[in-house]
Formats: sequence, C-alpha cells, structure tokens
Amino acid sequence: MKLLKLVPQDTNIRFLRLRVPFFIASLLLMAASWGIVAVNGLNLGIDFAGGQEVRLNFVEGNAAPVGELRETVEALGYGTPVVQEFGSPNEVSIRVPLPEGVEDTPGAATAIGNEVIAAIETGYPDVRTDGNQTVSGKVAGEFSRDAGLALLFAMVAVALYIWIRFEWQFGVGALFALFHDVSLTLGIFALFQLEFSLQIIAAILAIIGYSLNDTIVVYDRIRENLKKYRKMPLPELLDLSVNETLARTVMTSLTLLVALLPLLIAGPASLFGLVAAITAGLFIGTYSSVYLASPILIWLGVNSDSFVPKETEADIQEKKVLGGL
Repeated sequence: MKLLKLVPQDTNIRFLRLRVPFFIASLLLMAASWGIVAVNGLNLGIDFAGGQEVRLNFVEGNAAPVGELRETVEALGYGTPVVQEFGSPNEVSIRVPLPEGVEDTPGAATAIGNEVIAAIETGYPDVRTDGNQTVSGKVAGEFSRDAGLALLFAMVAVALYIWIRFEWQFGVGALFALFHDVSLTLGIFALFQLEFSLQIIAAILAIIGYSLNDTIVVYDRIRENLKKYRKMPLPELLDLSVNETLARTVMTSLTLLVALLPLLIAGPASLFGLVAAITAGLFIGTYSSVYLASPILIWLGVNSDSFVPKETEADIQEKKVLGGL
C-alpha cells in the first residue's frame, strides 16, 4: 500500500528568497499588535478583572450541570460567567463579572452572589452553598503579574535551552520567533476584544511549546546540514533544511487543525477563546519557524565552523604519519 504524501519528496521551495520583505512585515505586525493592545486594551476576564465567586455543591447529584448553570447565570445579565468543576464533579465554582463601582458599595457584590444562588436554587433545590466571596481587583492584579512572569520565564528558559543545545545565534532566533508569536496573539485578542482569561495564558504557553517544537526540528536539520555541506551558501542550506522538514511540519499542523476546527466551529462558547488562540498560534508559529527563526541566523553570522570539531595536534600528527606511509 502506497503511503500518502502531502508534500513531494523533492520539494525545493525557495523560502528565504523573500526573507527581507517577510521580516519587515513581521516587524510591522508586531508593532501594530502592541499598538492595538495599548489603544484598545485587552478584554480582561474575571480572572484578571475581578468578580464575584459562588461555590456550590449538588448534594444529591453525581455531577453538576455546568452547561445549564452557565445559561441560568448568564440570563441574569451580569455578563459571561465562568462555570467550572471545583474539586469533585458535583462541586462547581461560578464567577460573574461585577458592574463598575460595585466593589465600592458595601454588600453590593455579596447581593449579586446571593442573586446567582437564588436563581440556581429555583431549578435545583438540592444545591448547597459553600461560598460567596468577592475576587478583588488586587487579587486579579496578582494573577496578571504572575501570568506575565510565567510567559516571560517560559520564553527565556526556551532561549537558554536552545543556546546550550546549539549556539547563541539559535537561541536569539528562537526567542525572537516566540516574542513574535506572543505579540501577534495578543494583538488578535485586543483587535477583536475576545475575553482574555487564564485559559488564554494556557493557550499562549501551548503556542510557545508548539512553535518551539517546530523551530527545534528545523534547527536540528540546519545543524546536521551545516556539518554535511560545509561549502554550501547559508541561504541555500537553510532553504534545503526547511524543505527537508516541510512534510513533517505540514502533517503535524494538519493533524492539529483537524482536531481544532470542530471545536472552533461547533464547540461550546466557553472554549472559543482558548481554541481560537491555539488555532491562530498554529499558523503564526509555523510561519515564524520558517521566516523568522531561520533567516535571522544569516544576519547573526552562523557558519559551519561552530559545528565541526577542530583538529587537535594529535590528529595533525596522525595525518602526517599516515600520509608518509
């Protein structure tokens, strides 16, 4: 049986021929993304903006009806709630955004929580209230800081890992590509005002992981080819390396896309932001591995000498002896 090949074995696409215009376009997109974030801001979810959290326990039920609860709470008009299991399947945490200025009025936030509880008790008399508390803006600010540090540390750790495994130029290239991926993802969320929550932070970390994996595959082939084709011009060698890994990149991307598209089109609304971020990151990460992480090696002066062991004095003497025989 003949195997399916989405990419011909003798593919020879000259990716790096357009490296300069694509690099300039990427810089402009990054600047535009941060400009949109500065002007529009991010549509922060309850995790970062604060809100009222209600914890309930369905004493007689096996599992909390998360979907029905979300519809019930959303009908109260306080915005899109975050409803998720908390601890066991019959325990649930419900967080609703608070209207502006509510936190300054004593008891107002708790009253909103009581309204949520009353609406749920109407349809589920067996429910037990285990908590009704306000997530303050200070706590939300700590979430924002910790999330930003998590992204920063992840990117720096990735750069250090690639620096140690390859050369410093590869670490710089990978870090720049990851910064590009994160910037464009944030720009998309700011442009379309999609809710930005802890789920999206998890999605961005997943994007970093995917982009890193793709970049390392390309970098590993570049390193092999630098040893194998020492006289080949670097742009040609980079094109060769990208083409040799293209089949793997296309297959991996399509496999993920097949899993993501049904969720993006017909999945629950609560997962839309997460799935949209990963789907966008799939394309952005693949693009950055080819048009940013690879061509930047040319400008940073990568050459084959770093990957070929230098001859020792013993090797030179051995060659002289062998040559004299």
